Amino acid sequence: MINHIIDLATQPARLSVRHRQLVIEMGEQATTTVPLAEVATLIVCHSQITLTQSVLAGLAEAGAVCIVCDAKSRPVATMFPLVTHHLQTERLAAQARASVMTRRGIWRQIIRNKIESQAHTLEELYGDDHGLRQLARRVKSGDASNAEAVAARRYWPRLFGDPSFRRKPRGEAQNRYLNYGYAVLRAITARAITATGLHPSLGIHHHNRYNPFCLADDLMEPFRPRVDLMVARLLKEYPPDAELTPEIKARLLSFAEERYDLDGERRTLFDVLHRVAASLAEVFLKRTAHLLLPKWDKHGAE
Repeated sequence: MINHIIDLATQPARLSVRHRQLVIEMGEQATTTVPLAEVATLIVCHSQITLTQSVLAGLAEAGAVCIVCDAKSRPVATMFPLVTHHLQTERLAAQARASVMTRRGIWRQIIRNKIESQAHTLEELYGDDHGLRQLARRVKSGDASNAEAVAARRYWPRLFGDPSFRRKPRGEAQNRYLNYGYAVLRAITARAITATGLHPSLGIHHHNRYNPFCLADDLMEPFRPRVDLMVARLLKEYPPDAELTPEIKARLLSFAEERYDLDGERRTLFDVLHRVAASLAEVFLKRTAHLLLPKWDKHGAE
């Protein structure tokens, strides 16, 4: 199935729905139509974009996510579908009653996989994992030894070749690139979660009464380094304070076009996240203890 990420940032547009097609009208340009079922994420950036209620309802019914950005292209709001799976009630109940031991076991798997992903990213950029693979093998249940933070202290300075770099969700420079890529990754992850009958606000590790995407923030962790890789490559061509142009955004979002090694097969990010979320539902239902996660070796993502 085709999964389009549509970013409307450069000029005014009017969106409507006709015969289950998203209709995009942009001034004198030819009208564009995309089947609602093929829209994964709609990103609304330009200040002069109008859309009908049928667009929002149609996107939700088709399982798509809508991201709204401010004048600086920073994502400020997200809309995601509420009901997209016939067994949602059963799975939500299992998700809500998951034991502390179950959540700690899941978090260990996620953090170990995230650190392996960070190692893979550094290997792609510099040919050396800087000891991260060895650290990944030492992650304990619930990440009791805080290996994630230890890995971060090794990872970020080497990723950008800047010992002074600090990851800040509201920061400037390359943090703006990271924030944009993470917002799209978060939306794709939330879409996969709701499609499998789970709720993105009930997290495994992340718990914040003001955060409706705690579970999405949990499951996207192993995929963040793919965004990091795109940003590191962009910084070899553009300064950290460069404007988020359509070209830069397209380069950033290329992580969504990669193929990932999951269960011995090469799959798209959309398919991988759907299968990861589905395997999490199986863990909550006590049918397995193992989360299905991608492998991060020399063929981990291409």
